[in-house]
Amino acid sequence: MVKEKLLKQYRVWDAPTRIFHWVNFTTVILLIFMGLMMLFKKDMGITSLEAKITLKTIHVLIGYVFVINLAIRLVWGFIGNRFARWSNIVPGKGYGATLSSYHASLKSGEPQQFLGHNPLGRLAVVVIMISLIIMAVTGIIRAGTDIYYPPFGASFAQQIAADGVDPSTIKPYDKTGTDAEAYKELKAFKGPFGSVHIYTSYFLMFLILLHILVVVRTEIREGGSLVSAMFSGKKTLSRDPEDLND
Repeated sequence: MVKEKLLKQYRVWDAPTRIFHWVNFTTVILLIFMGLMMLFKKDMGITSLEAKITLKTIHVLIGYVFVINLAIRLVWGFIGNRFARWSNIVPGKGYGATLSSYHASLKSGEPQQFLGHNPLGRLAVVVIMISLIIMAVTGIIRAGTDIYYPPFGASFAQQIAADGVDPSTIKPYDKTGTDAEAYKELKAFKGPFGSVHIYTSYFLMFLILLHILVVVRTEIREGGSLVSAMFSGKKTLSRDPEDLND
């Protein structure tokens, strides 16, 4: 006689964590889409300066939503419920033993279940969050240097404005009214931030695909209703979770 596994439901992800997840997912996808449009605008027949500025502006406006959402999540990691807190996500003391035990359970065919992220999931969250922070910081700087948007745009415009020129009259991708040397210095300054932003976006695309594949694979092999939990906040497990009393 086969013994049936008893399923038990637990409330795990609080509303702010779930909202962050889906807002972040949506804005990142939109930002990648707009970023690809900007990179391949010539191939798409987009050649005018006005169109270039429009694409950049839309990208930046979506970026503000992304950055605000990310900032809220970073703060929530200190005041949210225990599953949202960084203390239960960022690997710390005892993580090596936890990871080793989880790996052994996978090999045995009886994978451990967790209310929060499993050990590999915790590591993945850290890598993703670092990538998102890099994207946010470099994106804000490029928003200021490219189209002079807040929070640093006014400062950059003032930096390159020629003597006697009102910085607010400086236009994106237009050297009119700028000091040639200062403009050159700003271009050299913003270059590395642009490179980091683009290559991190490629890495983030890879992480997104990997994340989806791993979540699906984990859902099939280990259960836990990972996908539905990000909508309902509840996980359904077939055995006692390893982190029940953490």
